[in-house]
Amino acid sequence: MLSKKAKYAVKALIFLAKNIDQPPLPVSKISELEKIPKKSLEVILLELRNAGYLYSRKGVNGGYILNKTPEEMFLVGIVRLMDGPIARVSCASAYHYRSCEECLDEATCSIKKVYVKIREEELKILSETSIADMIRAEQLSTVL
Repeated sequence: MLSKKAKYAVKALIFLAKNIDQPPLPVSKISELEKIPKKSLEVILLELRNAGYLYSRKGVNGGYILNKTPEEMFLVGIVRLMDGPIARVSCASAYHYRSCEECLDEATCSIKKVYVKIREEELKILSETSIADMIRAEQLSTVL
């Protein structure tokens, strides 16, 4: 399940991408317009900045702007940054593998097999979907 933290991060990046021609936007404006709790958003934006997604400017005219283009920001990186591993069970994780204590034979475990497939499909979709794609999808749904 996508955490609120990851959802808020994606929403904030979409908002900043839609306002790419604006000067740096303050946390309070993003928070108010996107209905994201300000304290949560402050932490999220700081993490996104530290990971290179955003640039921040301090002071009266301070705020956040994108440090990458919307086409360069893929959901896989954002979700991993906010939520950690993509796999829903540790034995199906590519980077954070841990064997299950209750598993008798991992090689034949049907639970692992199903969740490896789920991880692969989810990873494919997240790796192919950018913030720019998300904005285009929103624009298409408002046209219909």
